Amino acid sequence: MEKNILYQIKTLDKMILRVFMQERLDIKDFKLKIKPTRTQFTILSYLIEHCNEDIYQKDLEDILNLRRATVSGVLQTMEKNTLITRVTDSNDTRTKKIILSERAKEIFKKNKKKFEEIEKIISKDISEEELDTFFCVINKMKKNLKDKSVTLEDN
Repeated sequence: MEKNILYQIKTLDKMILRVFMQERLDIKDFKLKIKPTRTQFTILSYLIEHCNEDIYQKDLEDILNLRRATVSGVLQTMEKNTLITRVTDSNDTRTKKIILSERAKEIFKKNKKKFEEIEKIISKDISEEELDTFFCVINKMKKNLKDKSVTLEDN
């Protein structure tokens, strides 16, 4: 299994998730505990980084490389928990802009430090050159999958 790419990626992902879940902060608001998931946190992060832009669900689908139903479900949960609101676009009534709440900004600020700490932990003792190689390889793998150049044979 040591040379199995899919197994190694899945194992690393689970390990990161485990550490994240241990370190995740609770934000108590009106006796409701909100614990943003990784996907929610990624969306929060993107919305904060692009706060001067209009962001729509389709943008998040493309950026996160997730299916429409997945993003829709995450956004519904975030809206229910008052992390975002969706407002009908004045130019196109079929689309809704995603607006970040003040509460979400607070959660992001409190959790951002944890992500930075985890990033430091997983990159410890890895040189800049090794990281460059890692990102190069990961990006090539993602491109291969996006291009769908690999066809699976029916067995």
